[in-house]
Amino acid sequence: MTNPAFFGRVLFLLARTIGLLPLPLLRRLGILAGRLSYRIDNRETRVARRNMQLIHPNDSPQQREQRVRGILESSGQTLFETLAVWTRPRRKALKLLTGVQGKQHFDAALAKGRGVIIAAPHYGNWEFLLKYVADNGPLSLVYRAPGKAYGDDFLGRARGGVNVTLVPAEATAMRPLLKALQRGEAVGITPDQQPKQGGGEFVPFFGIPALTLSLIAKLAGRHVTPVVFAYAERSARGFEVHFEPEEPALHDTDLTAGLAAMNRRVESIARRDFRQYQWTYKRFSIRPDPSEQNPYQ
Repeated sequence: MTNPAFFGRVLFLLARTIGLLPLPLLRRLGILAGRLSYRIDNRETRVARRNMQLIHPNDSPQQREQRVRGILESSGQTLFETLAVWTRPRRKALKLLTGVQGKQHFDAALAKGRGVIIAAPHYGNWEFLLKYVADNGPLSLVYRAPGKAYGDDFLGRARGGVNVTLVPAEATAMRPLLKALQRGEAVGITPDQQPKQGGGEFVPFFGIPALTLSLIAKLAGRHVTPVVFAYAERSARGFEVHFEPEEPALHDTDLTAGLAAMNRRVESIARRDFRQYQWTYKRFSIRPDPSEQNPYQ
């Protein structure tokens, strides 16, 4: 056994030990972790505060801090929930499903026979969403590989399983994704992951120019593939999965218009419960003007 595999297994076993706890207890632990993060003013807290300064510049300091506290508590809950979702057998994890809304949009998209792109924003518990989709059929998932090999091994254990193919977000990702779509399968991509320079265009996100991933629009245009937005929203006893109708603008020949429509859809999802969106991420770190200072520095 190589060192990465050994450490990846150890991490998975530790995560599974915590993930065995009941969901209500995990959520309470997550809230406590979020409050601790806020109290010590860690990196995630500072990033969330900066994002709130950028998108809500007219908030009073009290309003801003209230938002930040809510975001950190929700982020803590997501972390602890995800340990359970990752490490429990799929059938056991899916017992946390409390409802499904809009599945007809997903089924209708698949029925066209051209595959379906699931645009899954960082809202709610996207890991639970992936478990649900993979339980309904093959899913190729685009992901950003961790910098450490043992981290990649851990993610393979956590996200892998029947019907799941993990595709690293690299220049070679297009080929396996196109093949999956040609087979009529689902492909999962996060539309709000900031790409590297050259991997997208700057379009508004909450009123701020944000480098936006173009992969979804390019895949949709090349194979005339339906794009369905989906997310798993936290509910009182688990998670409710939502599928939204296709976004026609993503098939527009005007790439900028398509990406702007994609960002508007992500915004509308994030506004459902502002706390459940991943505001601890440096979404605006790459600026249109190279001379413009990184707002997180």
